[in-house]
Amino acid sequence: MTAIESPCILVCSIDMKTGFCFGCGRTREEIGAWIEMTPEIRRSVMAELPARLETVERRPRRETRRRLARERDALS
Repeated sequence: MTAIESPCILVCSIDMKTGFCFGCGRTREEIGAWIEMTPEIRRSVMAELPARLETVERRPRRETRRRLARERDALS
C-alpha cells in the first residue's frame, strides 16, 4: 500500500468564519474526499493551503499553551 500525501497535522477543528481547518487549511469536503482524490488534485489543493491558513484566526490549542507555560517556567 502506498502512503497518501496529506497536510494533516492532527489539529482538526474548522474555523466557522472561513470554513478551513485551523491545522491544515482544507475544507470539510476536501478532508472527506482526500483519499479519493488523485495525487494531482491533492497537490493542487495543497498549493492553496498556505494562503488559506493566512485567513484563519490562529488560536493555540490548550496542550500548546500548557507546553509553552512549562517551557517558560523551566527557563525561569
